[in-house]
Amino acid sequence: MVRTVRALPLLLLLPVLLAACGTGKAGEGGGGAAAGAGRRAGGTEAGSASAAPGRAELDARLRALGIAPELVYITDVPGFTLAQQSVGVNGDDGFSVAYWAKGGAVLRLYAERGSAADCPEGEVCRAPVHGQVVRVGGEKVAAGVLRAAADAVRRPTPAELAGFLPPAPAVTAPVRRGDLPSYGDGAPDNSVGEGG
Repeated sequence: MVRTVRALPLLLLLPVLLAACGTGKAGEGGGGAAAGAGRRAGGTEAGSASAAPGRAELDARLRALGIAPELVYITDVPGFTLAQQSVGVNGDDGFSVAYWAKGGAVLRLYAERGSAADCPEGEVCRAPVHGQVVRVGGEKVAAGVLRAAADAVRRPTPAELAGFLPPAPAVTAPVRRGDLPSYGDGAPDNSVGEGG
């Protein structure tokens, strides 16, 4: 069964992206947007690196999203910022993420199982590991920028990964329903009285 990409449509992201325009420079710090996210998530700007979750916890969070941890790749592109809301699954267990830049340019990265030999037209593909392919494409992005983004594809550090993954779901106690009787088979009492 092939699942479609579980990423928010770009139009839904537009208000968030516009609100983020004044919060900082895109790609600041030399490590690109992903490095900035990593610093906020537990690097030198927000605390010590030891505050980042462990690799096992991050892998469990990825699997909960339907993403195979070995298929997570990011890139560093000057002027582009990783859109956290775009992080999602691609295909059966692949990974997808989008980067945006001022002026409306959008760069998309898809990682999946396969071969770079079947690269679609208009995209640049790399095979970082045998049996895996990373595709880079975009809108309003020059071919040279796509090639540079594909050449810069790499695995994220734990701090970077923690910076763009959704938080781990909270474990809560079951909610006690008030309409269930404490006797019998526990089914709700739906009987009606006289005249009902």
